[in-house]
Amino acid sequence: MIRLGSNSQTRALLLNNANIEFIQNGGDFDEDSIKTTNPKSFCYEATKGKFNELYKKYGIKDMPLLVADSVVTTKGLLLRKAKDEDDARNMLELQSGSETSVITCMIYKSKDKEIIDISITTYVFDKFEENDINEYIKSGECFGKAGAIMVEGFCKPYIKEVKGYESTAMGLCVEKLKAFM
Repeated sequence: MIRLGSNSQTRALLLNNANIEFIQNGGDFDEDSIKTTNPKSFCYEATKGKFNELYKKYGIKDMPLLVADSVVTTKGLLLRKAKDEDDARNMLELQSGSETSVITCMIYKSKDKEIIDISITTYVFDKFEENDINEYIKSGECFGKAGAIMVEGFCKPYIKEVKGYESTAMGLCVEKLKAFM
């Protein structure tokens, strides 16, 4: 049994699908306090900030703590969660017909081990259809996801090439996590 320090339903689904028992307790870390615009640095700092907050609150005495965060980057830009429909549209238009990477950092700490991992999954997308973008934004599924990206949903038919694990792009590299548990 581990403690998932995240409110993400997708991360919970990944752990369930990997048959990893967990309880879920998210935190309140303010990602807006992070000043860097470097995608990999931002992802690490957000994960570390969330981890520190939850480690102080729960520790690891009762069970290991797992915290993760993801960001999206395309054309060298850091793409976080869309603030509104216009922001989501801008992010999706940047990714349309482009190479886009999802960077996921995870920190796992138990009594006898600590793992810090940064994984990257890169996609090459075909050009997104305008009608599909409109429907996706209207559905609201694009909100709460880094870069408004949903590789297991909206983006799936547009994937031309992929390098890396889909689980990384969904917010937690379970393949790497399982290797250390």
